[in-house]
Amino acid sequence: MLERLERLIDELRNVETQLGDPAVASDRNRFAELGRRHAELAAIVAAGRRWRDAVEDLEAAREMFAEAGGSDREEYRELVNVSQTEAERAEEEFRLQLLPRDPNDAKNVILEIRGAEGGEEANLFARDLFEMYRNYASSRGWKMEILEAHPSELGGLSDVTALVKGEGVWTRLKHEGGPHRVQRVPVTESQGRIHTSSATVSVLPEAEEVDVRIDPNDLQIDVYRSSGPGGQSVNTTDSAVRVTHLPTGVVVAMQDEKSQLQNKEKALRVLRSRLLKLRQDEQAAELSAQRRGQVGGGGRGEKIRTYNFKENRVTDHRIGLTLYKLDRILGGDLDELVEALMSDERQRQLSGDD
Repeated sequence: MLERLERLIDELRNVETQLGDPAVASDRNRFAELGRRHAELAAIVAAGRRWRDAVEDLEAAREMFAEAGGSDREEYRELVNVSQTEAERAEEEFRLQLLPRDPNDAKNVILEIRGAEGGEEANLFARDLFEMYRNYASSRGWKMEILEAHPSELGGLSDVTALVKGEGVWTRLKHEGGPHRVQRVPVTESQGRIHTSSATVSVLPEAEEVDVRIDPNDLQIDVYRSSGPGGQSVNTTDSAVRVTHLPTGVVVAMQDEKSQLQNKEKALRVLRSRLLKLRQDEQAAELSAQRRGQVGGGGRGEKIRTYNFKENRVTDHRIGLTLYKLDRILGGDLDELVEALMSDERQRQLSGDD
């Protein structure tokens, strides 16, 4: 590990030299790439240096303990114990920093939420999930931009697409993708019986043009008149846009903006992100034939998390974590869930299970 730390220190110095090169500074993409690598290396090297210092402190404590005699010996024994604990903690932190980086860590997120099984109750739950993520984004200082939203008849959301921007967005939201199940007495039910419904969440890394290059010849672009709930016309011009990527069959439609150009730009942003996710999923599938998509069929039986209103309970089935604070979680207090999922991912990486 000491040799690896020295190599990383050399790489950090090399990156710093390149960042100071005027030719690199004039290349926006190259400069941004080096800036991201510098941030990664700086964090790894800082952890490595803390580990190296802790190991040196432990060795010094052991030497003092070996040379001590009489009443001093017990004092130095305690110093060795404290130093060893610190060295072990620093080593684990360094090993975590050395784990392979998720290529999407620096990206913003496109969040898609749809009502699935359960009719109008599923749409109402989709709205609850959207509000949960909006509140969480606000608590983290992130910005959320709604790209497309389709309200349902009783005030729910049949689907909504939003762009979430901020530091650590992908890292903290990537585990949210999948079917979410709710158990509660629906507002549409007069008998007071608990029903089970579901909504799906997709978390896509926002793709830049350099990540996914789209050939205009591969696109079919259709324009039509925007419509709202119940089919009523939103405006009288053909401003809504549907973009179909012919090689993959991926379709994105946007109608929230009054301008056809703005709707087209939004649709292309979402399309790039879906294509990037598709490509990354295909690459991951080559490594693991067992890998499943985030959303699955969206059925009630396929779920990553259950929200039980009667018991004020939220259970994440992937890590077996149950919290009895559903009201706070739906209010945006997601950190305990998110950090447990992040910790589980790190431990699986360390053990080689991921």
